[in-house]
Amino acid sequence: MLAWEKFGHGETPESTGLKGDKLVGKYYVAFEKELQEQTKPVLASLLDNDFSKFPQLETKISPINAERIVFEEKIKIVLANFEIPVNTLSVKIKDAYQAGKDGTNTFKNILKILKDDKTDEISEKEIEAFEKNVKPIITLEIKLSEKVSEVLEVARLQTPIMKEAQDMLLKWEANDPEVKALWAKMNGWVYKGFEETYKNIGVDFDSYYYESDTYLLGKDVVADGLEKGVFFKKEDGSVWIDLTEDGLDEKLVLRKDGTSVYITQDIGTAIQRVKDFPDVGGMVYTVGNEQDYHFKVLFLILKKLGFDWAANLYHLSYGMVDLPSGKMKSREGTVVDADDLMAEMTDTAQKISEELGKLEGYSDEEKLRLYRIIGLGALKYYILKVDPKKRILFDPKESVDFAGNTGPFIQYTYARIQSLLRRADFDISVSLAPAEVNLHEKEKELLKIVSLYPEVIQAAADSHSPALIANYTYDLVREYNSFYQSVPVLGTEVLNEKVFRIQLSKKVGETIKSAFGLLGIEVPERM
Repeated sequence: MLAWEKFGHGETPESTGLKGDKLVGKYYVAFEKELQEQTKPVLASLLDNDFSKFPQLETKISPINAERIVFEEKIKIVLANFEIPVNTLSVKIKDAYQAGKDGTNTFKNILKILKDDKTDEISEKEIEAFEKNVKPIITLEIKLSEKVSEVLEVARLQTPIMKEAQDMLLKWEANDPEVKALWAKMNGWVYKGFEETYKNIGVDFDSYYYESDTYLLGKDVVADGLEKGVFFKKEDGSVWIDLTEDGLDEKLVLRKDGTSVYITQDIGTAIQRVKDFPDVGGMVYTVGNEQDYHFKVLFLILKKLGFDWAANLYHLSYGMVDLPSGKMKSREGTVVDADDLMAEMTDTAQKISEELGKLEGYSDEEKLRLYRIIGLGALKYYILKVDPKKRILFDPKESVDFAGNTGPFIQYTYARIQSLLRRADFDISVSLAPAEVNLHEKEKELLKIVSLYPEVIQAAADSHSPALIANYTYDLVREYNSFYQSVPVLGTEVLNEKVFRIQLSKKVGETIKSAFGLLGIEVPERM
């Protein structure tokens, strides 16, 4: 809101031709860009122990700087005895270490990164020598970066633009009419844009909860918890909870100026949901793994506040989705736009379908609908086939491959089955007794897999993993194609065999459609 006021010159979705969410996102990035520029001189001053402009920060920052200097000196000492010619370790290497922390394999991987060689074998002796020299530096640099991050966080808060944003927040919480009007207008832009995207991808919601509606409830609960001793107030007036005995840290729940933070709003939202749906058996929070700590804190606070239902809260912590171009960062604007990605997937499906040349007799409207079903199916399946907890690399072209473990491959098999059913010129509703059909080995295998479907659904629910359904569907389709290649379906001369094989094919098709329906993926009748 502040960035739009400062730099927007009255732009609207109508005047720019941008979807509302994209226009607001543009100013989200603009704010961060300006914040970074204003932070640089403040950070430099604080790191140099120059507190002439920020005397109130000296007692806070000086001890951090003292520790930082100690770490820098220790790194110099370790580097003086360093046997491998590496001066400093890149962020990439530190990230690899923090992600692994499992000894030899981690150091082997880091060594490969340093050598920029993914193929040559590295000896255990070389790894041991490397670990001896590198581990102390990595450990120290991580601690050093944590100290710099502490100073950076304080520096960001001292910038003029951040202070203006805080003032705007105070006005918002005080129901300032101008700020509220701007908020309502820009919020309207965002949600109108979101609705368009949700409609395109086939997502809908039973109810919405806005932080703007639940933050007051959260603040009331914090005030009540303060009286009961669940929370405590610091000298500056800010309110906290001490979770150190539970293996966590102290957590801020209200700023010193009385404004709420994310955790306050989440407390209010959780309580409101249970008020609205008193019979709810639990809640699943589907949020990225970067928020693991946040949800540990949230659930623990709700338990300490005495809410029994807090025991049934679950964070479905999913891994990030990377693209060949690298990690996405919304504050920097390095994101993949959902609308653009869906359009790209549809275009890719169109190119591949046209190359295969199997769309004779389709109208232009039918073709466009098919491209969309294939493109979105490829996108959704490629992501959902991986356990949600794992980080994945999404490759748009690979996902639209018509062979292998992909959405289009499964959709194509479904369409093939529907083609078989259309060609069956006999009554397929006949009930056959077991004795009337001699089952082929392939039919037995296929029946076994089909019969597992209810168990797979239950397992997916228990483990919060759609990947189980996705991969089950692929296994079913692969087995069906093996059956189709090995056993004549319409080509057999024995009527009972023909009837049974069509019935079995129909059941497989129904299972594919049901499974893909659970994943939010459409299946085409023809391809």
